[in-house]
Amino acid sequence: MKLEDRKFILNALVKNAKTTAADLAEQLGASEQEVAAEIADLEKQNIIRGYHALVNEDNLHEKPVKAIIEVRVRPEREGGFDRIARRLSNFPQVTALYLMSGGYDLMLEVRGADLNEVASFVSSKLATIDGVLSTATHFLLKKYKESGIMLLEEERDERLKIVP
Repeated sequence: MKLEDRKFILNALVKNAKTTAADLAEQLGASEQEVAAEIADLEKQNIIRGYHALVNEDNLHEKPVKAIIEVRVRPEREGGFDRIARRLSNFPQVTALYLMSGGYDLMLEVRGADLNEVASFVSSKLATIDGVLSTATHFLLKKYKESGIMLLEEERDERLKIVP
């Protein structure tokens, strides 16, 4: 398939992971088998690493606590930031981890059942790791948009429209 077809498939699956090969084939003017083979190839090459559902946690009964944690680390001589990033990635509380430019080195997205669980993770596990110089924790209070999708419902104007 052409590069632009591959990009189209990737963009469509990022927007909606439930998009079928048949739907993509129809939009591309290709066969379903060609599209399915392209998706399989993208998975084999580890370009597509997984699929997920976007959940609006405001509508759940039990709402997890999420935090963004800025971490300054001392890079290791041989491994740079990669070795400590791999170590931090192994914690089940860490849902995302990024190498950053600016005032801190790593940014972690952390999830816990409650405030105490996240605070305990930071104080007893994260801060005690050799090479971690400092942390700054920011608790997420409300999410408005994720993965390009608005999570807020549109406000409905209940007023009657006045037409001159």
